[in-house]
Amino acid sequence: MDIKIEKIIRTKRKTIALEVTDNATLIVRAPYRVSESTIQAVIRKHYNWIIKKKKEVEARDPKVRAKEFVNGEGFLYLGKYYKLQIVEDQIEPLKFANAFYLSKKALPHAKKVFTEWYKKAALEKITERVQFYAKMGGYKYSRINITSAQRRWGSCSSKGNLNFSWRLIMAPLPVIDYVVVHELVHLEEKNHGKVFWTKVKILMPDYQKHEKWLKENGYVLKI
Repeated sequence: MDIKIEKIIRTKRKTIALEVTDNATLIVRAPYRVSESTIQAVIRKHYNWIIKKKKEVEARDPKVRAKEFVNGEGFLYLGKYYKLQIVEDQIEPLKFANAFYLSKKALPHAKKVFTEWYKKAALEKITERVQFYAKMGGYKYSRINITSAQRRWGSCSSKGNLNFSWRLIMAPLPVIDYVVVHELVHLEEKNHGKVFWTKVKILMPDYQKHEKWLKENGYVLKI
């Protein structure tokens, strides 16, 4: 049985990577000069894995869909859902106080308003967690950036900059901490070898359960 490729993205990368998206489609990331036949061979080799991932995606909770921004709708923050209330007389576009209060005037651009709120909250909380774990592990970093990355939760640049997706602020705090620790260790260990995971475990002995949570539930961290 053939597997349809949704998209092939060619870059300067050295290896072929397969990604099953939240829509259960297959995206292939490949080096510029790799042939179609080589890509198909890799797909055949990983056929069972691809089918398994597609089934997992298709079995996900169908209630996870694009937000409608209506009263009573739940929005994630630090791993918990909080209800949205649309209010008439509120100067700020969006406020949080054990619930999200959205000004009726902001409804036409509610997604943008929520995104900006999440970005600000992410910068504050992630900066706090980076400082905590950097001090604990003796790591030195340059700066922290909040990105709009959809698939990459965090990254570490050669200049020592730490980058985190704003969507992380929707995850439970221990999961945020795992990504923070992961990127801090990358300041010293550039690959995912044995030494890397040993250093991660020193700062977070139970990191594996948080890594697992993100792999299984990352798809819900969106609006």
